[in-house]
Amino acid sequence: MKTRRLQEGFSLIELLVVVAVIGIVAAIAIPNLMASRRAANESSAVANLRVITHAEHTFYLTVGNGRYGSAVELRDANLLDGVLAGDGAGATGGRKNGFQYAITPGAGATYTATASAETGMATRSFFVDETGVIRYKEGDVPPDAETGTPIN
Repeated sequence: MKTRRLQEGFSLIELLVVVAVIGIVAAIAIPNLMASRRAANESSAVANLRVITHAEHTFYLTVGNGRYGSAVELRDANLLDGVLAGDGAGATGGRKNGFQYAITPGAGATYTATASAETGMATRSFFVDETGVIRYKEGDVPPDAETGTPIN
């Protein structure tokens, strides 16, 4: 007399269908996830430029004696952290969330700060000066006061 054993589990076809469905869902979700990450990085860059602007104006009004400060001076005055200002004696800016920051005091009462996008991390680069108007431009080269589009 033969006894039949019940086979339990999933068949190969069922497993292949599940893998195919997971692949389709991933193909749809990953580009949206990357777009969300780029948007978050760009929002972070704009917020960081606002922090730099506030730090520059605070420096100007307190210890700057009518001039804006360099990245090192802002860091040493505890107005910026080492991430945004950069570490080291000759730092001109730091790197954060896919952006390279550069803070440059100008002659007299001017300064510029830029956030240059690293490849693949964002689609826009940003610029701000003593006016406090943040401007952007598509690509990894930051705009200037004339070529950038103001952020609303």
